[in-house]
Amino acid sequence: MSWEESTRQKMLNLKLPTDPRWVGVAEMNLQDVLTDHAYCEQKAASSCISLILRFNDLDELVDTLTPIVSEEWGHFERVLEQIRSRGLQFGFPRKDEYVVALTGFVKKGGSRMQQLTEQLLMNALIEARSCERFKLLSNHLKDPELKKFYYELMVSEAGHYVTFIELARKYQDPDLVNERWREWLTFEAEVMKNLEVRGDRIH
Repeated sequence: MSWEESTRQKMLNLKLPTDPRWVGVAEMNLQDVLTDHAYCEQKAASSCISLILRFNDLDELVDTLTPIVSEEWGHFERVLEQIRSRGLQFGFPRKDEYVVALTGFVKKGGSRMQQLTEQLLMNALIEARSCERFKLLSNHLKDPELKKFYYELMVSEAGHYVTFIELARKYQDPDLVNERWREWLTFEAEVMKNLEVRGDRIH
């Protein structure tokens, strides 16, 4: 099965596609979008580290997330290299309104495994949206090197998405995970609908 076929079956059940204007605006703000992307990769690595430290007694979780930490940090380094090679500046981080909105949807309280599920599903959703945006960049950017770069990262984000979902289903009733996942997808569509189309951000 090709990656594209697998993707259609397993993931990217996003209810609202990215506004098609986003890619063109992003291409005109390459320095900003690359800077934001670099910080997204840093935060992805940090999120996995946080889960490892918080749930260090879950051996499979620790063993699964540890290489993802390395991979996400490797992505950070690769984005930074793209910035430097183009003579662009690595700017300061900006408030990620998308992630802030998702964080507000995380259910507080509940069992320890319910808390883990919430974090894994939020991470999965961020990876899914990133994958969708990387696919747009890989298809529509004029720069051939960046097209290839974003295709490679699109495939990687797809793998992370699947991993987070599978971990959630391992540590929580899969039916409950699936029900909550549908709620996350519905909420995320509303977030996307209300966010301004900005080409200086990945999300």
